[in-house]
Parts: sequence; C-alpha cells; structure tokens
Amino acid sequence: MRTIIIEDEEFAARRLENLIKECDPTIEVVAKLQSVKESVAWLKANTQPDLIFLDIQLEDDLSFAIFEQVKVQSKIIFTTAFDEYAIKAFKHNSIDYLLKPINREELCNAINKYKNWDKTGSKVIDAEELRKLLNPQQIYRERFMVSVGDRLKSIQVADIAYFFSTAGITFVVMNSKSQYSVDFSLDALKEMLNSKEFFRVNRQYLVRLSAIDKVVMYPKSRLKLVLNPITDSDLFVSIEKVSEFKNWMDGEQQLVTNP
Repeated sequence: MRTIIIEDEEFAARRLENLIKECDPTIEVVAKLQSVKESVAWLKANTQPDLIFLDIQLEDDLSFAIFEQVKVQSKIIFTTAFDEYAIKAFKHNSIDYLLKPINREELCNAINKYKNWDKTGSKVIDAEELRKLLNPQQIYRERFMVSVGDRLKSIQVADIAYFFSTAGITFVVMNSKSQYSVDFSLDALKEMLNSKEFFRVNRQYLVRLSAIDKVVMYPKSRLKLVLNPITDSDLFVSIEKVSEFKNWMDGEQQLVTNP
C-alpha cells in the first residue's frame, strides 16, 4: 500500500509515520507534505497513492482547498484537532476521521477499514457515528503563533479585535492596536473562530463583535462600521451580507443614522 501524509507540523508527521509502521510495516509512506500548494503540485506530478492521511488545517489554508484544484481519487483518513469539520470531511472519499493526538488503536482500526473497504462495501459511518458527527462539541482556536522580527510570539484570540487582508497578506489587529501578519487566509480563519464572535463583513475584513464601536446606516441599505482600534480606511459591510450581518448583531450594537 502506498500512502502520503499531508501535515504541516513536522513532529506530528513523523509521529504519524511511526504509528502507521507499527500498524502495518508493509505500508510505504512515499511523501510527507506540509501545505495545500505543495500537496496540489505533488498530486498533479505523481501517481496518486492508495491512501492519504490528511490534516485539515495546513500552513497556507484548509486542506479542503486541495480538492478544488485537483481531482483526488485516493481514499482519505482525516487527522485534525478540530472536530467541527467532520461532516465536510466525509464528503471527500473519507475512510475515517481521527482527532489529535492520534491514538494508535484508532489509527490501526482506520487502516483496517481501508483494507476491508472493497470486501465489505460498507459506507464506513454507521448511525451512531453519524449521530456523533451531527452533534460535535465545537472547538475553536484559542491562540495563534505570529512572527515578531526574529522571534515567535503567541497571541490570544481573546485579545484580537479583527483580521484584514491586503495584497495577499492577512493581518491581525489586537485590542492593544498591535498588528501582526498571520499565515492563514480569511476563509480559513472564519472556520477556526467562533461565528458568534467573528463575522466576515466583506472580502477584506473579519471582525469581532466587541470591536464594533458603531454601525452607521447609509442610503440604499449600506452599513459603515467604526471599529476600535480604528481602521485605516472606511469599512462597509458587503451589500449581500447586510441582512445576515444584522441578524448576527442581534441588537447587541446600536444602529445610528448618518448625520
């Protein structure tokens, strides 16, 4: 059996490879990849493996972005620390979905599911598994690692005011007004954060409810946001998101008419 590991943490990838060998020494790990970009390039240039071990949150985006760029024929065992992606994961040739830290017994069981796939013709997920997946306990990011010069710094989500993207780079703005670049797209960040607290108001901004100081109503249903810390330029909610945004606000902030 040929397999690849797509995992952006080197230690986690090595540990997973060792566990795979313990489950079945005959399995050949032909590549260990760290990003969506690297994975897409490898899958396009090589014969696809029998099985892929796939982390969901990679260094440049969610791994689901891989399927948007290349047709993946391989069966997949997803590995992640976040279980809210389970239903989406099972739409992509998934044999199983393992939560980190990976348990050796569960991994071996998942590999055996793959081996017996053609023999049993089963759908893999039984009613009890589906019930659990439909009612997952949401787990959200609590911190991010950012670069400050030649140092790494851990920042807490509780201290974040908003994220914005410009020139292909995503930045996080803290309540303290400090600003750092982060290695995730706004799409990926939206999946990692509690939707009750964060809202994607337009293509460039993902804002926290508590950072909204004022919402100003303009003609033709336009809404301008005043954030704290203040943004460098005027910030408007996308027209197509206005209704959803108002529902999300749910009366927490006061709407004021533009003078």
